[in-house]
Amino acid sequence: MRTKQPLLRRIVAAFVLMTTLVSGVFALGIVAIVHLIEEHLVSEGMYRELQEVLQNDLGNGHSPRLDSSTRFYASSIAGYAIPNEYANLETGFSEIVDGDQAFYAYTQIINGERYLLVQEQHEFEAREKALFSVVLAGFLLSVVGAWGLGLVMAKRVMTPVSRLAQQVRHREQLHPLAPPLAPEYADDEVGQLAAAFDSTLGQLRQSLERERLFTSDVSHELRTPLMVIATSCELLEQAPLEPRQREQLARVNRASEDMRDLVQTFLQLARSNDTVFAASCSLQQIADEQVRHWEPLMHEKGLVFECQSEGLDSGAYNPTLLRTVLANLLRNAWHYTDTGYVRLVVETGAFRVEDSGAGIPEDQREQIFRPFVRGEHSRGEGLGLGLSLVKRICSHQGWTISVKELPLGGSCFRVVLQNRV
Repeated sequence: MRTKQPLLRRIVAAFVLMTTLVSGVFALGIVAIVHLIEEHLVSEGMYRELQEVLQNDLGNGHSPRLDSSTRFYASSIAGYAIPNEYANLETGFSEIVDGDQAFYAYTQIINGERYLLVQEQHEFEAREKALFSVVLAGFLLSVVGAWGLGLVMAKRVMTPVSRLAQQVRHREQLHPLAPPLAPEYADDEVGQLAAAFDSTLGQLRQSLERERLFTSDVSHELRTPLMVIATSCELLEQAPLEPRQREQLARVNRASEDMRDLVQTFLQLARSNDTVFAASCSLQQIADEQVRHWEPLMHEKGLVFECQSEGLDSGAYNPTLLRTVLANLLRNAWHYTDTGYVRLVVETGAFRVEDSGAGIPEDQREQIFRPFVRGEHSRGEGLGLGLSLVKRICSHQGWTISVKELPLGGSCFRVVLQNRV
């Protein structure tokens, strides 16, 4: 499983673990060597001292000449009887611990007789404890030192990485004149990462610039033919036309107005200047405008078109973008509703578009906002870009859009607005 710990903490942990392992092995090695040397040297010393007692002292009829910390015992010599606690010791060197008392013992059996030399080890034990305390202190100090050194080294290693992250996060890297990042770093792994960022950001800048220029150019070039269409419609309205011809002219005029709104929407989305998103109209104004536009079409199709108000909204919004969102949702409801009603409900800071159409299956409610995706009840020759455009505008403006099924069938699209001042 991948760890979620910061890289700096992982570097420090690696330093500490490595030092703990090395220092621990070294400390245990010292303790083991001290024990081995202790057993070997003390064993040899006590063996020579026991031989001295047996050959020189007892062999010449003298009492054992020993210092005050050493005692001699023998199973066959009166006055030197072996105490019960030492009677079952194995031959050779032994270490005896009795509470706070510690002794060295060396046992030798000669001709069936047991000889024993016992030596107090308080002084040596104290020195041994002091040595072990020094080893333990050195181990702890090495771990603490590794933590401090690891922290310093990790910060030095992570400083350029953190600086690069800050630059990528906060600088206007997508601006065409933004300076490259790689020259600010050494020719190492961080420099290679900065160069990779420069390359990726360069490709992203080019892609965004191509999209912006394409949208801007297309929107600009479409204005002229749209103006010609609008002017022609105005001239034709003055001419004597039959009802059928006048109906067709009205449809052309409405399509021209919708096209002009879409061109303006694409042009504003292509620009990065926030001044083009000036909030100059209210939700109720756009709703009334759309009611006037769509009411004849709804009645012509035999649908009941209602506009209800469930609250007063005092927010100001960009008219072009809000008009595009509302118009696309109403068009979608009109297109997919054969009988029944279409309802526009204005709330405080939000609005809903409800219909009695076929509805949208739950497993398709997220997909319908994707480009070129159409529902299973799709009609006409549309490309499935209307709801995608609505989603894009909502994301750009900080609005949220959701869709659900109504209790009696049909769909409900709800847009929660965030004031864009």
